Amino acid sequence: MRLQNQVAIVTGAGRNIGEDISKLFVQEGAKVAVVDLDQGRANRVVNEINAAAPGQAIPIVCDVASASSVEKMVQAVVKEFGGVDVLVNNAAWTDHKTIFDISEEEWDRVMNVCLRSVWYCTRYAAKVMIDQKRKGKIINIASTSGHGGRKEATAYTTAKAGVLNLTRSIAIQLAPQGIRVNSISPNRIGSPVGQDEVPENRFVKNLAGRRGVPMDIAKAAVFLASDESDFIYAVDLPVDGGALAIRD
Repeated sequence: MRLQNQVAIVTGAGRNIGEDISKLFVQEGAKVAVVDLDQGRANRVVNEINAAAPGQAIPIVCDVASASSVEKMVQAVVKEFGGVDVLVNNAAWTDHKTIFDISEEEWDRVMNVCLRSVWYCTRYAAKVMIDQKRKGKIINIASTSGHGGRKEATAYTTAKAGVLNLTRSIAIQLAPQGIRVNSISPNRIGSPVGQDEVPENRFVKNLAGRRGVPMDIAKAAVFLASDESDFIYAVDLPVDGGALAIRD
């Protein structure tokens, strides 16, 4: 097991990518805090995990856009599991608006959930890792949308571009403390942000010739959280079926 005895926090873990990361982490030996704003979703994922591996997961309701909520969440994880070894910043929200259509409230929500949350969660989790002298791993879920513009989104592309450079900055700052920071860029994986089902007409253009699934991202996250990637720092790993390579 590649994550034996590790303690992981996964945000936005009540569905889709975060759900599969949580489940695969546990299969690899980790204990996982399934963090979500929706209590029902967090409970469902934890119940499914603990049915097969009792006591390996706990649900935590957290507003990742709130510093105080994040601080309490990290404290709860430390109290339950004794520390933090891995943080996956996965929570996200999106817009489908032009600069003329998006409201200030919509802009702020996307920025807060997608970008500000990475700052908050990293700050509090990394403090625990440093205090406990744990060589931690932080994985930020970016997006191919952060690598280029989109005509039908404004705040989301901006926030995900911010995640990419925030990853590099905190990687530089935390490396001396033994903490590795990297990111993953998915492309249209699973159901869209805020939706439970994958639209039948959801188009993907890539080299793989298929839609990506959440488990594709989960496998990459396990790799970046494990010792197999111990010489990898400040990298963005596109897990996109080659979509960025052929992007028009």
